[in-house]
Amino acid sequence: MSELLTAARPRLDGTFLERIGLGNIALVIFLVIYPAVASEFFIVQIGAYSLIWGMLALSLMILAGYGGMVSMAQISIAGVAGYTVAIFGMNHTGVHGFGWPFWILVPFAVLLAALVAGLIGLISNRTEGIYTIMITLAVATGFFYFTQQNYALFNGHSGFAGIDAPKFWGINWRAPVPFYYLCLGCAVLSYAAVLYASRSAYGLTLQAVRDNARRMRALGYDVTRHKVVAYFYSGLIAGMGGVLLVWFNGRISPGTIDVSAAINVLVIAVIGGMRHPIGPFLGAVVVVLIQTFAIDVVGAERYNTLIGLVFLLIVFASPDGILGLWEKAKLRAPREQVFSWIRCGRG
Repeated sequence: MSELLTAARPRLDGTFLERIGLGNIALVIFLVIYPAVASEFFIVQIGAYSLIWGMLALSLMILAGYGGMVSMAQISIAGVAGYTVAIFGMNHTGVHGFGWPFWILVPFAVLLAALVAGLIGLISNRTEGIYTIMITLAVATGFFYFTQQNYALFNGHSGFAGIDAPKFWGINWRAPVPFYYLCLGCAVLSYAAVLYASRSAYGLTLQAVRDNARRMRALGYDVTRHKVVAYFYSGLIAGMGGVLLVWFNGRISPGTIDVSAAINVLVIAVIGGMRHPIGPFLGAVVVVLIQTFAIDVVGAERYNTLIGLVFLLIVFASPDGILGLWEKAKLRAPREQVFSWIRCGRG
């Protein structure tokens, strides 16, 4: 088995630029200089918001793309982190708000979200396929109604408002440009961590479990433990996204974590593609652009219909989402070049 894992590792020979790829370098340069060429609206409402939802979808991509487990509870895990920030941090609602410093609060919120994710994974992995989806959807629905009806802890339907991002190093991190770079830094860290983990021994083993769990169990691997650990890792990213989301909105309520939000995470991940960590961010950009501008074109009543049509068109054209369309285009280009050479030779 070790020989198979070694053979499956990507080759790292070649120059540094070849390993990273010119396309990735160009993307990083664009993201870094983006605030210099965009207005504040595009910096926050498009740039930062897309990065946050991309992180939430990335947490689902870890489970579905590498582990073969579709979870509908990722927005609930983000909600755990968001409510933790609201309850133990500062808010203007007058309920709770214990005033913990951010450097203790944020790691605590993210770790708590990851532990809850691991618990959900331990429960849901007793089943497979559609039953896993239904269990995680039930968890998401139950958490939504629990927060809506519980006033002692979650302040019920109103939730918490006036949740400010921290100010340190003399910087207001909720200002448009600093907040964008904060989201970008967290997104890059999450992307790099997932990419590295996917090429590690654990990541390759998890993908082997996805392909044939029975064979991996026969080889002596603890399949359940690998899946639960994947839930824990995904919870770290979802929790980080939840903290950024509550800072973005300045509030959190049951509407932040309702079933439609859980479905949005799945739609974003599928539209972008689940074969590579960049896919969720591509899907997030598409969905956020539609959310921002389509309502003015088709109206709020037809907005969900438009999202559904875009989703169906992309899935029918490529089950792997936008990344699949890109791969098809790259494969078609050399083929057409070969045909042109043949035609030129005949001519």
